[in-house]
Order: sequence, then structure tokens, then C-alpha cells
Amino acid sequence: MTFFNFSKLFRSRQRRRLRRKLHPRYGRFIKKLVEAKKKCSVGEKPKAIKTHLRDCIVIPSMVQSLVNVHNGKGFSQVEIKPEMIGFYLGEFAMTYKRVTHGKPGVGATHSSKFVPIK
Repeated sequence: MTFFNFSKLFRSRQRRRLRRKLHPRYGRFIKKLVEAKKKCSVGEKPKAIKTHLRDCIVIPSMVQSLVNVHNGKGFSQVEIKPEMIGFYLGEFAMTYKRVTHGKPGVGATHSSKFVPIK
């Protein structure tokens, strides 16, 4: 299947992006991923490649690669799987932590007066 025919399976935003050509930095990034896959032995995972390209569309040549995607503070490791084709890399590296609310502290509300102090 040609890349043009394959891109017809993507969602409209990704099709438009691929039709209008990609920036050269995406080509360099994909080239690094392919080289890393070639250098590793059979049955072994390739070396992870760091990137800030959160808006890079996952294409078939990237499958079975390890990518460290920048999330604004650090890098999140993502292993590319076939189900990820057509999505953006940024969708797999969360930029925020889930909020977990604890118990109310002393003086937080009027009802907290009756919470025993440890």
C-alpha cells in the first residue's frame, strides 16, 4: 500500500498535514528512529530517541520504536505500537498530573474545627 493510499485512512487533520508536506525536522526524527531500529539486534528494543515534536504524526515506519517525548518538564518514554498510527506523539505523553485531593487541614473550613489534631 502506498503512503498516499495509507494516508486516506487517517483523520482529516492528519491527511491535510501530510498533503501539505512535512517540515524537514520530522524527516530527520523519523530517520533517527529507523537507524536506531537497524542498529539493535533481533528481539531487542531499540535505543530511545528524545524529541520535542509532540505534533508529529505516528506513521508505520515508527512502529516498535522507543521515543522519549517532552512533556514540558521532562521526557516520557513511549513505545510506538500499531494501534497508535495516525495519532500525535503528544497524545501519549501527559503534560499534567492527575489531581488527588487529601483530607482538609486544620482551619480549612469551619467543620474542620472538629477534626482531631494528631
